[in-house]
Amino acid sequence: MTSIQSSPQNGKHTGPAGPLTGIRILDMATVVAAPFSCTLCADMGADVVKLELPDGSDPLRGLAPVKGDLPLYWKVTNRGKRGITLDVRKPEGRALFLKMLPQFDVLVENFRTGTLDRWGLDLATLHAANPSLSVLRLTGFGQTGPYARRAGFARIFEAMSGFTNLCGEPEGSPLHMNYPMGDMIAGLFGAFAIASAMTERRRPGNEAMPGREIDLAATEALFRLLEPLAVEYEQLGVVRQRSGNRASYTAPSNMYATADGEWVSVVASSEPIFQRLCAAMGQPELASDPRFRTNPLRTRHLGEIDEIVAAWFRSQRYEAIAEVLTASEVPFSKTFSIADIVQDPHFTERNAIVRLPDPELGSVPAPCAVPRFSRDTWTPPRSGPVLGEHNGDFYRGLGLGDDELAALRAASVI
Repeated sequence: MTSIQSSPQNGKHTGPAGPLTGIRILDMATVVAAPFSCTLCADMGADVVKLELPDGSDPLRGLAPVKGDLPLYWKVTNRGKRGITLDVRKPEGRALFLKMLPQFDVLVENFRTGTLDRWGLDLATLHAANPSLSVLRLTGFGQTGPYARRAGFARIFEAMSGFTNLCGEPEGSPLHMNYPMGDMIAGLFGAFAIASAMTERRRPGNEAMPGREIDLAATEALFRLLEPLAVEYEQLGVVRQRSGNRASYTAPSNMYATADGEWVSVVASSEPIFQRLCAAMGQPELASDPRFRTNPLRTRHLGEIDEIVAAWFRSQRYEAIAEVLTASEVPFSKTFSIADIVQDPHFTERNAIVRLPDPELGSVPAPCAVPRFSRDTWTPPRSGPVLGEHNGDFYRGLGLGDDELAALRAASVI
């Protein structure tokens, strides 16, 4: 996990080997969610080509963090991809786009429903160019339904899915976190969808099957994570609400402040762990208290058990608490910032943060590939491509000559 891959010199795929090696993906999506799907596949060995408009107008290039004119977010989120430019809205660009499609197994797009159709790139046209092409369409609300053509962003998906309603203090407003989690979750489902489609294709006898259209709604991806809420509502009449850091379904499970101001997350919901927590606090008798003997009983007396645990935390400094909870095998963690993560010995030993070679900054840190597969030695790929970085080699591979490339550049097609 520590070796550094040199940057590609010829525009050919030199990414890490992995379970998706041999899969070819054309990523024409923008911003975060769908491109993240492709990046996860690139981490697993897929050959991903990132297609942008020639003007470099992808909003991710300007989304914080940015250092001067260097798009830091872009560099890590589009790692391991080759970069080309093409304006598919122009007739010459559309023709070139259809010419390149047979090189790919998957096309990924995230435009509003119907956009590609308006550009003359409807599914029938795409499949005429490449019948086996699978097309992942990642939108806010899907390809059908009354909201299909609405614009959407992560916070909209989070709010509409019911996710945000669970976040915040009971008497306060719902809360969004300071990160587009809705995009990343949708991206995870997108990578899963691509891997699923390619697994089907690789089964004996399926090589010639028509490509799939994959309709991925980001709002549904978030709702899918909230698995028991619908049955809880139907069968029990419960509309689960926000409860701060306290879990309403298991106890004790909360965030507790120490005497020296650290915040610690603790989960002691099973009976053996709760017994160990009680012993660690010097109050073993709590485990046999009629109010606290089982998790359902403790959830009925949440306030009482939480106050007992909170008082113990308030009475001691973090280091003392960490020592006794570790010795007692009680699951806990201080709330880590990124500063804590980069210094933590566990993250360090597992190389959880890798260095991506970068032509402008030397290298940049980024999370490692997840998960890890036996027999694979994962090499960090290069950071996201500079605008149109691999145009020359890619388009020459389609048979275009230098004069044709120059004419296309002059016409702002590439």
